[in-house]
Amino acid sequence: MDFQNLAGLEHKFHRFDSELVVEADGMAIEGYASRFGACDQGGDVVQKGAYAGSLARIAAQGMRVKMLWQHDPSQPIGVWEEIREDATGLWVKGHLLESVEKGREAAALIRAGAIDGLSIGYRTKRAAKDDGGRRLLTELELWEVSLVTFPMLPSARVAAKGESPAEDALREMAAAFRAARAELGGR
Repeated sequence: MDFQNLAGLEHKFHRFDSELVVEADGMAIEGYASRFGACDQGGDVVQKGAYAGSLARIAAQGMRVKMLWQHDPSQPIGVWEEIREDATGLWVKGHLLESVEKGREAAALIRAGAIDGLSIGYRTKRAAKDDGGRRLLTELELWEVSLVTFPMLPSARVAAKGESPAEDALREMAAAFRAARAELGGR
């Protein structure tokens, strides 16, 4: 992988779901960054096995998939310690870096409910169209998994623990943003 060339990466968003765990210290996270068979708002469907080749190449090269803030390559906010495919999708486990300001901010925003999405940065290696015009993604080159504000798969929420009064206030503000987004038609 040529990590210097990030231009032209595609992004696929997935909202945290009930299977995403944010530990009490607020820095460890795990859950699904992508689900197989789910059609996103762009009409793409990731097929089982789409990440296998990329994950094998990354491991063979001794590299790691990057954890970024909002797909910004200048803002790494943590480390993905484990990334694997299973029957459901692309499962990730890692931790936000407390020593990085954006990492601390991301942890607070997740606990408050203001951030509830994951998104992958990838290049399509192989895809086909089905009868309904959806793009079936069969091989992807995974570059990064980001924490994001607006995911394309609006199917779930983040689980958070250990909230403070300040985090309660952020949660209320996040609820207001979600309500406004819903009023605007989910954009």
